[in-house]
Amino acid sequence: MNNPTARIALIHATALAVEPIGAAFGRHWPQAQRMNLLDDSLSVDLAQAARLDPAMVRRFVDLARYARRTGCDGILFTCSAFGPAIEAAAAAVDVPTFKPNAAMFDEALARCPQGGTLGLVATFEPSLATMAVELMDKARQRGARVELRTAFAVEAMQDLAQGRAAQHHQKIAAVARTLGDCDVVMLAQFSMAAAAPIVQAGLACPVLSSPDCAVLALRKRIDHV
Repeated sequence: MNNPTARIALIHATALAVEPIGAAFGRHWPQAQRMNLLDDSLSVDLAQAARLDPAMVRRFVDLARYARRTGCDGILFTCSAFGPAIEAAAAAVDVPTFKPNAAMFDEALARCPQGGTLGLVATFEPSLATMAVELMDKARQRGARVELRTAFAVEAMQDLAQGRAAQHHQKIAAVARTLGDCDVVMLAQFSMAAAAPIVQAGLACPVLSSPDCAVLALRKRIDHV
C-alpha cells in the first residue's frame, strides 16, 4: 500500500542530525509528515558513561513509545552509537523502526557481495564500536568476507557545532584519505552528509552517507506495510 503522506518520527541525540535528514526527506520523500524528537543529553551521557546501560536503553524505548502514541507510521533514529538500544525500542512498538545506518550498510555490502574492505569514518568516536558489530553481523549473515577499517575525525563534530562547516568537511576528508584503498567508504554520522562531495573528490572508491540510504529504505518499507 503506497502511503506518501505517512507520519514519520525522527528521533535525534544531537541537533546536528536534524538538517541532514530533513534535506534527505526533501530529496526523496517530501510528502512525508515529519516530527522531530530531540534529546541531546543522550550523546553526552553515552560519552561520559562509555557504555549503554539499562537506564539509557529504557530512554530509547520511552521515546519510541511516545512517538507511536502520536500516530506515527514509522520511526527513524538518527543517532548511530546506540544500536542495541534502538533494537530494544523497535521491539517495543508495532511500526517499522530503523537504525540510522542499517540501509547504508546494506548498500555497502551490496556493492561487495563476495566481500571486500570497507572503511568507516566517524566524528563521534563511541559510535565506531557498536557500528562495527552491526556491520560485521550483517556481513556474516550474507556470507561475505569483510574487512572493516575505521577512522575518527578528531574535533570535526565540534567544528560543525560551532559553525565551522568547512573545517568539519576538511577534517573528515583528510582522515578518509587514509582509507583510500577500501572498496567503499561510509560516513558514520548523519551530520557528516554535507561533507560527502568533498570526501568523494579525494577518493576513487564510492563514498556513502546514511541519510539518503535511510530515507529511501524507510519509504520502501512503509509503502509495503
